[in-house]
Amino acid sequence: MSNKEPLYIQINGETEVFRHAFKTKLPILLKGPTGTGKSRFVEHMAYKLGKPLITVACHEETSATDLIGRYIIEGAETKWVDGPMSRAVREGAILYLDEIAEARPDIIVAIHSLTDHRRKLYIDKLGVEISAADDFMLVASYNPGYQKGFKELKPSTRQRFVSMAFDYPEKDVERAILKHETDVDDKTAKQLVELGSKIRNLGELGLAETVSTRLLVDAAKLIQSGLSQRASVRTAVLEPLSDDADTQQALGDLTTLMF
Repeated sequence: MSNKEPLYIQINGETEVFRHAFKTKLPILLKGPTGTGKSRFVEHMAYKLGKPLITVACHEETSATDLIGRYIIEGAETKWVDGPMSRAVREGAILYLDEIAEARPDIIVAIHSLTDHRRKLYIDKLGVEISAADDFMLVASYNPGYQKGFKELKPSTRQRFVSMAFDYPEKDVERAILKHETDVDDKTAKQLVELGSKIRNLGELGLAETVSTRLLVDAAKLIQSGLSQRASVRTAVLEPLSDDADTQQALGDLTTLMF
């Protein structure tokens, strides 16, 4: 765990909800678009609670074996090595499964017994069942709007968690985040936030993902390094959003007006 407190500005009582979920041993699901602070929030709460945090970035190749553990050959012996989920359960850590909807179905099956009153993990390769340490907590996140219909969590899985919705912060909060993370001046922070707000409201562009606070932070870092504002915005914000030439042109025209 880092010695420096990760910045997180509370918006709607989410820190209290997290503390009570931890206290009552309930798993929690964070829902919201990419780059709205879900991962930073978990890091912040782990720091505040003084608990170790184990993060797994889920993707379509992530399997239950990757999380639970496997046998490896070491010299002339075969040795069992715990995966991140097993370590978190044994040690009483906060386990954060980022973008859980991207993971394979066997992971959802593996966490079932951890998300109800049992709080147990079954390791079939060892033939054992381990009870979660008192301070173990399961946290997961996903983006409900991403590739709708393809990367959704089943209702039966969602109902195993208490849930909180995340969205892009208000302009004043987002500006404060940019200034804290990058030391960018107030005028530039305000311009970047205004650009982000305008792009988020351009529904006609049909972007799969809109501007995240993370992208605005990246642009601010490039500006602080000495790169021009337009080049920083183009490479950190516009190019990651779309490969379509017409969309790029529209976003570029908007940037030219604002910078």
